Amino acid sequence: MPEPLWGAPAAAAVPAAAYTRASMSTLEDALATGTHLDIDYDKRLMLFSGRANPTLSARIADRLSVELGGVTTKTFSNGEVYCRFHESIRGADVFLIQPICANPELGLTANDALMELMVMVDAAVGGSAHRVIAVCPWYGYSRQDKKSAPREPISARLVARMLEAAGIDRILTMDLHSGQIQGFFQKPCDHMTAMFTLTQYFDDLGLEDLVVVSPDAGRVKLNKKFASTIGADLALLNKERPEHQQAEVGHIIGDVRGRTALIVDDIIDTAGTLKAAAQTVLDEGATKVYAAATHAVLSGNAFENLASSGFEEIVVTDTIPLPAGAPSNIRVLSCAELLTTSIRQIFTDGSVSEVFGGENQLF
Repeated sequence: MPEPLWGAPAAAAVPAAAYTRASMSTLEDALATGTHLDIDYDKRLMLFSGRANPTLSARIADRLSVELGGVTTKTFSNGEVYCRFHESIRGADVFLIQPICANPELGLTANDALMELMVMVDAAVGGSAHRVIAVCPWYGYSRQDKKSAPREPISARLVARMLEAAGIDRILTMDLHSGQIQGFFQKPCDHMTAMFTLTQYFDDLGLEDLVVVSPDAGRVKLNKKFASTIGADLALLNKERPEHQQAEVGHIIGDVRGRTALIVDDIIDTAGTLKAAAQTVLDEGATKVYAAATHAVLSGNAFENLASSGFEEIVVTDTIPLPAGAPSNIRVLSCAELLTTSIRQIFTDGSVSEVFGGENQLF
């Protein structure tokens, strides 16, 4: 078992219900002082997983040295989802790990994952949990964060309203497509980033004469910080998106000739645009091209596009489970340690922003 992030030796896993911190004064002590009445209360951390990414959930539980709580989740023959917790959750801080994504291996769609999360939240609220925290490493519908045409919904806002209506007390998420999505929540939203994990990986890789290439103008801030962190130069691809899931890649602003290029984005979906971007960079004289992104949605023809794209390596994280049959040039880094530390800070009422020294909002 790996060593917990906060430095203590890894202990044997204990039931989720037994993970406590120091209790308050006893009733007898309170009565003896005559000042106030404290309730004997052990704060408990309970961790549960939906079906969207059970592998990531298990990694987090392992690092917290707790067992995942027992929960039945299933889809009825008519398509409705169901859940039931196997043990009492009364008075516990309940963390529900569920990225809002599909899991084809379990027959789960993204919409199923969202509904499953909501019924788990509702069951936890109905079971008298002290706090209910949704851990959504991938926030589905995040790209629908504004109107791009008349009479369109703002679905990212709708999902926030739905989760709050279900009863969450806070949400923990990673690398939102737009940071302003945090403003859709009335409850606390802890916005983490995998970019430090990715920058560390490429820094350790030691690529020479590296230039970071922003895939569009909207990602310049992210790529500028990424490049600065690893000591690389910055270039920009001119890209326009005339329709949903369609993009046109133009010329490059910056020098990539004879250099190693790294294209950094938050999401890889169908990878059609990423493939075109790689080809443009190579056509402009780059010797090698890499890609990095937090969320590997990988829908549609993504595997075919990535396999034929010319990338040396595509580095992503495990916020979304990688489907079987993925190309061999995809490397997955785990965000489990980051989420473990964040969960521990939330549970102990510590500072989540200090996980990054207050710099997580710079990406």
